[in-house]
Amino acid sequence: MQIFQLVGIAFITAVAALILKGTKPELAFAVTIAGSIILLLFVFELFQNSIGIFEKIANATGIDSSLVKILLKMLGIGYLVEFSAGILSDFGQNSVADKLVFCGKILLLILAIPILESVLTLINKLLGLV
Repeated sequence: MQIFQLVGIAFITAVAALILKGTKPELAFAVTIAGSIILLLFVFELFQNSIGIFEKIANATGIDSSLVKILLKMLGIGYLVEFSAGILSDFGQNSVADKLVFCGKILLLILAIPILESVLTLINKLLGLV
């Protein structure tokens, strides 16, 4: 049922922004940003309730919980950057959106280093057994 709430918020935001765009463009931008933040907060609240599942998976598989946290951060950064870049593109700021996407990719690369290190350590241990 949450999807209907999300779609409703999105449509209300879009219609309000379109109505305001002709008369007060600066308010249209503010409405779009406010609606987008409401959508993000709504989804974040839903996601927070599901984080326990990832901890259970980490415990059941023996994966270090810090690696799971890093993966969740990477997922969050990826979605947030894509969402924000879309808003920037909607307002004609494609250049800024492209730079944001590039910076997001750099952040993901930096966050991936401990995961890569863990995988290489595992491969090294496996090769030592052969």
